[in-house]
Amino acid sequence: MGNAGKYGQDAVLRARVLLLGSEEPSLRERLDAYRVLAEVSPRAYLPKLVDALIERTHWLGDPQLHLALYAEAVAAARRIDLDAPNRGERLSQALSGYEHRLFAAGRRAEGRAVCEELAEAGRYGRLAVLLSEEGRHGEAADLLGRHVAPGDADVSEWTLIEWAAALDAAGRHEEALEVFARVVDEARREAADDRAPLASLVWKLEQHARMLRAVGRPADETAARRETLGLLGRLARGGEPVSWSNVQASWVTLLALSGRPGEPAATPEAPLPAFGVHPVHGWSPDVREEYVASIPELERQTDALRESGDLPGLIAAQRRLTVRRALRWESSGRRAEASLLPSFDEGVDLARHPSADPGALARALTDRSMFLLAVKRYEEAHADFTEATALQPIVTRT
Repeated sequence: MGNAGKYGQDAVLRARVLLLGSEEPSLRERLDAYRVLAEVSPRAYLPKLVDALIERTHWLGDPQLHLALYAEAVAAARRIDLDAPNRGERLSQALSGYEHRLFAAGRRAEGRAVCEELAEAGRYGRLAVLLSEEGRHGEAADLLGRHVAPGDADVSEWTLIEWAAALDAAGRHEEALEVFARVVDEARREAADDRAPLASLVWKLEQHARMLRAVGRPADETAARRETLGLLGRLARGGEPVSWSNVQASWVTLLALSGRPGEPAATPEAPLPAFGVHPVHGWSPDVREEYVASIPELERQTDALRESGDLPGLIAAQRRLTVRRALRWESSGRRAEASLLPSFDEGVDLARHPSADPGALARALTDRSMFLLAVKRYEEAHADFTEATALQPIVTRT
């Protein structure tokens, strides 16, 4: 039954007349009318109210108004009858928008509660990200694992990469390798059928090689790097066999993941990005903002380390800085390679110092090679990776 107590009969009549009039009311007018009518005819108008509230956020730029509108949308969606069509979808959409705005406002505790509610409704992805951001990698891996059936062909590569990253961060390296091997195998199939660019396979093979090295499987690592080198040689000779665009997100996601060992451990009190998740669409807004905002401080640190002559510390800090700059570059939409390439060049120049660890040079060359691949400078990418590959026996011995 409806509840007419909040609004008088005149308000209800005006709302009905507005919606039935010959002229199309504005979104704001419709929204006000739905607020009134949802009280007296909730089954008919609560769904319309939720849709209008969410639509209204698209036209407003004030984060606080967004937050208020999504809070109202959630409250309205919860009042929709359980058997109403599309109730679950509307509630999930409202909750998703609400939790995003809560995290953007720094209200993580409230955002966590919304993520948990979404997980109970089957939308577990955001909770997995939150757990990883707080350093609870094992729990994140278990949550993802419960929703990915063995051999499930419908699971996205993004989910598999996230799952493998959580397993790896939890110290379950062999399980992580098994999951990531699925990513590489599918990438091989897609490349063979011209359903995906060779570049995408190269980036995944390089990450796979890093993981193999970390667990002490040099023969498998060498095989992965040889396959990568062969693909880069093919690209240098003839370019991509299929046209592609806007796949740099895969590159920057895996680059950020490769930088996780250089970052401090995440905790609930000091969350860090969920490395292995798409930085723009996956990381919580507050964590992403803080990660990028650390660029000026890292620039000051690298300047101080350069002055002090601490080469190992400088190489490590400069790579952390480059990864952050790469994320900012990829998400900015500018795509001007000249604004980012000097960071990779500096990494290589620092690592070429005679006293630097050979592993640092191999890593810096590989980093630059993968960036050059992202901007389709295939011959240069091949040359860098060839040099990096030649260093691998030296790195293994040391």
